[in-house]
Amino acid sequence: MEQTVVYDKLGNTLDVWFTKPQKVVCEEVGHGVVLKKDKKGNVIGFEKINFFEKTVLSQIKQIAVESLVA
Repeated sequence: MEQTVVYDKLGNTLDVWFTKPQKVVCEEVGHGVVLKKDKKGNVIGFEKINFFEKTVLSQIKQIAVESLVA
């Protein structure tokens, strides 16, 4: 399974795909979380808006990501 994780420091968003990125239907579910769904309604990714608090954001230099495939 292909997974993609992208952090946009300028936009302060974390974008996670469980499949290859593609055109999707987005559904905001609250607390800055947007689900990405394929044409059948299956969740294939999500985006977290305002990933870091503004006070922490200026201190971020590098982010480590760990992925577990079940």
